[in-house]
Amino acid sequence: MKEKLLIVEDEFIVANDLKIILQKVGYQVVGIAASVAQARKLIEEKKPDWILLDIILKGNLTGIDLAWELREMNLPFLYISANTNQSTLEAVKATHPYGFTVKPFREKDLTVMLDIARYRFNQEKEDLAVNQIDPKNQEIEGIIGQSSLLKEAIEKIKIVAPAETSVLILGESGTGKERAANAIHELSSNKLNPIVVVNCAALPHSLIESELFGHEKGAFTGANALRIGKFEQANNGTIFLDEIGELPLDSQVKLLRVLQEKEIQRLGSNKTIKINVRIVAATNKSLEKEVAEGRFRLDLYYRLNVFPIELPSLRERKEDIEVLANYFLKKYAASSKRNVNRISATGLDQLKNYNWPGNVRELEHLIERNVLLTKTNEIEKFDLPSITPTVSLEIGTGKLKSMEEMEKEHIMNALQICNGKVSGAGGAAELLKLQPQTLYSKMKKLGIKQGYN
Repeated sequence: MKEKLLIVEDEFIVANDLKIILQKVGYQVVGIAASVAQARKLIEEKKPDWILLDIILKGNLTGIDLAWELREMNLPFLYISANTNQSTLEAVKATHPYGFTVKPFREKDLTVMLDIARYRFNQEKEDLAVNQIDPKNQEIEGIIGQSSLLKEAIEKIKIVAPAETSVLILGESGTGKERAANAIHELSSNKLNPIVVVNCAALPHSLIESELFGHEKGAFTGANALRIGKFEQANNGTIFLDEIGELPLDSQVKLLRVLQEKEIQRLGSNKTIKINVRIVAATNKSLEKEVAEGRFRLDLYYRLNVFPIELPSLRERKEDIEVLANYFLKKYAASSKRNVNRISATGLDQLKNYNWPGNVRELEHLIERNVLLTKTNEIEKFDLPSITPTVSLEIGTGKLKSMEEMEKEHIMNALQICNGKVSGAGGAAELLKLQPQTLYSKMKKLGIKQGYN
């Protein structure tokens, strides 16, 4: 039976083009809505399986407003839009769509996006069914912790790993983006083939294309031999493009071609080489901001952002600090053959009260250093930058508030200042310097309703 799809698009010509393409590839288009009100009515009458959603619609409500309603109905949706400003892109991400393509679009781009979206949705349903029947340990080797934000990231890794989908890993420096990329590769069907790691920030500008795509002998001065590029080395495997936000614009064009056509061309050659490479990219930058300021191509952003995974900072998951510290303690005590087997209560308090700008990497290096320096079997204290703890007391009682109570109060204060707005310019996420999806997760965990104001 054909899957039923509803188009929510206020431009008739675009909507009609979409309808023709979708019917051609086997979908049953059950209607076209130009506004949220029309979409609600058609959803009720036609019971579509999927919604293809523009952002700017007729009336006061946008496609993003409808997207939140669709999430409540567990009805999968994809965006198709020409809107490129940073606040809109962040608001779109917060709704967790199954795909996003930009106007004007190619037929091939649209059909590939739909195929990927259907795969993701079906994988999530299967995974949910398995977890309900037989709950499993959520940990992946080398990714340590039990916080809700980390579990959410691990679940996404497990969902996307078996697919060939491009993945964009987001997170601050030191949060474990390369470890996550390796986990995706290790859980994929290509795990016996290589994963090739490329640090885009470390590539000299003049040699980027040679490094990525290779060159023929004599292609330029100093090219004394044939060079196989990183993409060819990763053929039938995975390439991990770390710090993708540092790639210059002219190289972004070449990378986009690889993603679209699945082929490369060595420097100095007219021959194209077909490749089968899974691309995993990572950045500690806001690519939405980079796009808005003209430093990153919008079409490449959408190509890479098919399946984003955000890794939480260590200060967002402080409940994991003790288990991480003990993991690193055991690891480095064994490798250095030192009889150090515990951390004092004072030391653990220091770790939990520190802000961790360098995240898990900073914690790992601190433990490694102290294993080597300590003269007993216990690390008594750590030499950390001085911090001023923030203490909150309930007036009149002298009772110290818990971290969870303080966090909830802080978020609610931010929401009140922003009149209940969460994402976008002037939203609570911007005020708190958090990604919108991170703030939504925290609100859910702390029981703060979305409509709070």
